[in-house]
Amino acid sequence: MRDLVLLAFIAAIVVMGFKRPFLWVLLYIYVDIVIPQKVGYGIITSISLSMLCFIAAFAGYLLLDDKKGSRFRLRQGLIVALLVWCGYTTLTADFPEAAWTKWDWVWKSLVFAAFLPLTLRTKLRLEAAALIMVLSAASIIISAGIKTVLSGGGYGTLVSLVQDNSGLYEGSTLSTVAIAMIPLTMWVAKHGTVFTERKLAMVFAVALVFAALLVPIGTQTRTGLICIAVLAVLVLRSVKYRFVYAGLAGVALLVALPFLPASYTERMSTITEYQADESASTRVAVWGWTLDYVQDHPLGGGFDAFLGNSFTYNTRTTVEEGNTERVVYQEVTDEGRAYHSAYFEVLGEQGFPGFAIWLALHVLGLLHMQRIRRRYKDSEDTDGKRWYSLATALQNGHMVYLVGAMFVGVGYQPFMFMLLGLQIAFYSLMRREWAGDETVNRPWLRGQAAQSAPA
Repeated sequence: MRDLVLLAFIAAIVVMGFKRPFLWVLLYIYVDIVIPQKVGYGIITSISLSMLCFIAAFAGYLLLDDKKGSRFRLRQGLIVALLVWCGYTTLTADFPEAAWTKWDWVWKSLVFAAFLPLTLRTKLRLEAAALIMVLSAASIIISAGIKTVLSGGGYGTLVSLVQDNSGLYEGSTLSTVAIAMIPLTMWVAKHGTVFTERKLAMVFAVALVFAALLVPIGTQTRTGLICIAVLAVLVLRSVKYRFVYAGLAGVALLVALPFLPASYTERMSTITEYQADESASTRVAVWGWTLDYVQDHPLGGGFDAFLGNSFTYNTRTTVEEGNTERVVYQEVTDEGRAYHSAYFEVLGEQGFPGFAIWLALHVLGLLHMQRIRRRYKDSEDTDGKRWYSLATALQNGHMVYLVGAMFVGVGYQPFMFMLLGLQIAFYSLMRREWAGDETVNRPWLRGQAAQSAPA
């Protein structure tokens, strides 16, 4: 029955797409995030939905859609450059079989991120894509939040929508994305024009944000807690009464503490003592190995190059003996451990050239959003406030991701590359809007315009 419902929904979108081909782009966003073939049990599991929708999205744009307003920007060029470099390192990978397996989904993530801004040629399309991203991820986040309330969750044991440990269904990845998505969720509810019932939209958004905050608790990931702290600090940039906000946040934390599972608080207590936790100690050891590796392999080792690592490190535990405590060091030898960091993941796999492209892609995104924020910071009109809020939401979500990515291997995460696609499209739309205003590209004209203005 579940398969039939999912297939009927997808079929309906496909049919409507013949009249509005942009719907196929939205359909691919939904399929790539939720992965409905994993949600079903029967015939849907044998269908390559992702590839079919991927092809439909491109075909619809190339053959049926209007191209007016589509622009290819610098950051799209960087994504294509990263794609080409990833292809080269895959051909020369240390572990070809594993590299080609990862390449099978990474190339689609990069290609779609470069393609998405071409289709988002209007503000309504941009908003629609943001809405579908939020709602698609919400289907996973809400499930995880409900199960956290009912069962308390557990590290590596919380099952969100399906029994799976890849993509957004992996605990640390879901925690990072759930928190990074909060700013965009609030923008869609507060400034979106698709839904006219603003109060109902805000109620749903608040409930979704609450579920998103529960995800790090249910998955018991330290990365999620760090992401929450980062977002809380970033929000201070925009709130009017900062001291009131900080006080309410502190009260909320104190109220929530008694309700947190003991297993969660115990795990969070290991954040500052990485030597006392084998998982954290492994990460530090892998990062050290990666730095040594790229010294000998500056062009990278291709996807999953970490399979060649091997290292020995010491863990520290405290043993109680009567009324005294004794620190015990234990030597641990490990090999083939994942990077547990997007930065070291990209550095180890793509070397210095690929890492430079990847980093430039993210830095430019933050700068472009900051330019829009400066442009509309003191705007009094509705549209100006709306675009200022969107730039802030996309920038805040991006920064949360970049912090979370320090501890999770999400260097090529499709959802976050879609977020980059939104940024590129948004900046392109704003540049088109500014094109008629000479004072944007020629700041010195502002003074002349002010002098010539009537008193």
